[in-house]
Amino acid sequence: MNAHRTATAVRPTPAWVRAHRSLALPAFWLLVLLLVVGGWQMVAMVRVGVAAYPLATALAVGLFALYAVPFVLVARSLDYFEREPPPLVLAAFGWGGLVATATAVRADAAAHDLLAKLVSARFASTWGPALTGPTIEEPVKVLGVAVIVLIAGRQINSVVDGFVYGAFVGLGFQVVENVMYAVNAVALAGRGDRVGPVVAVFLLRGFLGGLWSHTLFSALAGAGVAYWVLHPGRRGCELCAAALAGAWGFHALWNSPWLADGFGYGTAGVLAALLLKGTPALLVILLLVRSAGRREAAFYLRKLAGEPKVATERELAALAAGGTRFAARRFAYARGGLKLARCVRRLQRAQARLALDLSRDLPTRAAEHRAEVLAMRQQLEGQGHPEAYAPNNSGSAGGWFWAVGCVGAAVLAVLLAAAIRALGGG
Repeated sequence: MNAHRTATAVRPTPAWVRAHRSLALPAFWLLVLLLVVGGWQMVAMVRVGVAAYPLATALAVGLFALYAVPFVLVARSLDYFEREPPPLVLAAFGWGGLVATATAVRADAAAHDLLAKLVSARFASTWGPALTGPTIEEPVKVLGVAVIVLIAGRQINSVVDGFVYGAFVGLGFQVVENVMYAVNAVALAGRGDRVGPVVAVFLLRGFLGGLWSHTLFSALAGAGVAYWVLHPGRRGCELCAAALAGAWGFHALWNSPWLADGFGYGTAGVLAALLLKGTPALLVILLLVRSAGRREAAFYLRKLAGEPKVATERELAALAAGGTRFAARRFAYARGGLKLARCVRRLQRAQARLALDLSRDLPTRAAEHRAEVLAMRQQLEGQGHPEAYAPNNSGSAGGWFWAVGCVGAAVLAVLLAAAIRALGGG
């Protein structure tokens, strides 16, 4: 699946989106109604935990709210050239946290009981999470992206847009579900309003399982929806279905009882099994985002290429990816400290805004941002740093970074596993 841009300044709206444009207002009010109903149901579910375990519940909410911050920053940084409107991002997060979670809680329980009656209680306990969870949760979550399309279809301009909305739907689901798991763990421990089970769930479901959880699954499904919007027709439909099937498959694999014993090697084996089950989803998403992000960047950079004095050839190369943008700021920091690094960052953001204005044929705003770019360039030249780029962006440092990161992650996983066991979480 690839990001897709037309050669015109403004992408023509697909025929099926135009046909449903009259549904935009009803879809908006449907979203509002479902958010209210979902919020009311979630409050009713959490109210018991708040009354019985106020300290543990408050800690769970605080920990998982902080846990969501890096996910938000990463998801927002992916769509560098065209940031999604905050109200739509919040709507996606709310759909996942309220509508999808409230629906899944009851539907999962009903499906589990049905599976126990049709097969056996043991089968439902062992395989139920792998079968009923993805089957119910993934379609409910991806409906949130579909509602965003009905409300603001013109915001879906690339596969990256669908990825971002899907990621926020999944993040909302992940955060609220984890809070509920934490409160339930306190109740099951039976030791009163203790924080130990909350911290154990936070470490287990946050750090050990959070990287390849609902955020990734829904991001993949959302990318499929965006591809269908950009490529209406049979091929778009097939790839959208394939993306949803992929989200279902990764979710089922993660919930499956396979390798639950960790190859018989205790904690180390369990950690290895988690990596083995979660890595495929992470790799697929990384490859998808890399491909789609490069295509989206190429579209916007072609707009800047024809603008005199706005961006040099090396600056265009630096703007193409998050790593090279960061490398340019890091190089500026090494040369002139934090002030120069911030100046490079502001120039890059101004160049991105100008590219967006040029793609949308907005001459007034483009003139304002062109003046901003030229002003920032004068500041850089005044500090002896005429170009916002870093020499040797593709050097060997990246390999060392990933190697150190993997070793650090392995050490952290062992420490977290020991902490979980000490807290009674495993």
